[in-house]
Amino acid sequence: MKLHIHTSTVHDGSMKYDDQITSDGRPNARDTFLLKNGIQPADTTLVYLAYDGDDYRRYYTLSESDKGIGITGSRTLKSDALVTTNPGHALFLPLADCIAAVIHDPVTNTLMLSHLGRHNIKQIGGTACIQYLIDTHHVNPADLQIWLSPAAGSGNYPLYDFDNRGLHDVAAEQLTAAGVLAANIKASSIDTTTDQSYYSHSEFKKGNRPSDGRFAVVTYLSE
Repeated sequence: MKLHIHTSTVHDGSMKYDDQITSDGRPNARDTFLLKNGIQPADTTLVYLAYDGDDYRRYYTLSESDKGIGITGSRTLKSDALVTTNPGHALFLPLADCIAAVIHDPVTNTLMLSHLGRHNIKQIGGTACIQYLIDTHHVNPADLQIWLSPAAGSGNYPLYDFDNRGLHDVAAEQLTAAGVLAANIKASSIDTTTDQSYYSHSEFKKGNRPSDGRFAVVTYLSE
């Protein structure tokens, strides 16, 4: 199967859930972004991050009936990563500064979209999400191909629990600890705290951005 990855920018508008309400019947920014890339909102499932607990390693494998959750339907599935093996089932993750890890096994045609932010990484989420794929989908981690999205760099967003290193650096370390080959991890060089084409929650809080929007990554497989 062929892997597809699309990343929104400020030009596409904010992908935050609360920013999708329109009063004039026009498509919201999420739907417009999806449709622009040939993806039906009804075929898409949201990775719905929730910070109301203390577990940030919530992983689920989706079925056909889960399409639309959080996009055309209500946000009913709190998760830190979602998995699909069905072609045409898109996974959608809005981001503030954190990493969207697109994890693809071309052997079993398994696709995971995993959120790797400060909370997840503190709980060694980079290793845990790969272990979920090993246990549930019987993947060989050496076969996995991983892309890490634009994210905040260490200069403006250091991880204090990891000697002030950056998100990409620590995430890659955790992924390789699970058996992923370093050569199979491709990390974006874009720092969301310095590139004005991307929303940055941390920079907004510092007064350096005019709006507290979200950019997003969407990914799916096709035959």
